[in-house]
Amino acid sequence: MSAPRVVVALLGAECTGKSSLGQALAEHLGGSYVPEYLREWCDAHGRTPQQHEQAAIAAEQARRIDAAPGPWVFADTTPLITALCSQHYFKDDSLLPEALAFQRRCDVILLCAPDLPWEADGVQRDGPEVRARFDARLRATLAAHGLAWHDVAGADRLTLALKALQR
Repeated sequence: MSAPRVVVALLGAECTGKSSLGQALAEHLGGSYVPEYLREWCDAHGRTPQQHEQAAIAAEQARRIDAAPGPWVFADTTPLITALCSQHYFKDDSLLPEALAFQRRCDVILLCAPDLPWEADGVQRDGPEVRARFDARLRATLAAHGLAWHDVAGADRLTLALKALQR
């Protein structure tokens, strides 16, 4: 019988330390790190996606998470973030039901707080004001759909995340 697989979703608005935390957790616990596909997509296309491209991005993120090996999988975002971006930028709720269904399959949600300094990063970053509003949207969505999370804030995110995972 194979070891249980634990999928840890690292969620948060832009520039909240998800990538750094996911990489650190994978290194520390010996798991797989699944980077944010949106970042790769934007780098390849030199722009942010349009509305009709959002579903494919969400599906690819889910596919990569599902395909990741190992007992620990650290996902730098999930389709839920893409769905909330579709709401925010395009007033499109169509991706939300499937994204929520995927999110329920994740074992742990680590929600990175928007308390780190904001940094510009090419075509993906909107700014600290949008980051705060997106964080509020994300927290409200998780709460409205009964999805529990562990807050990860402050400078020592790795220690907080490891404590959450020990529970």
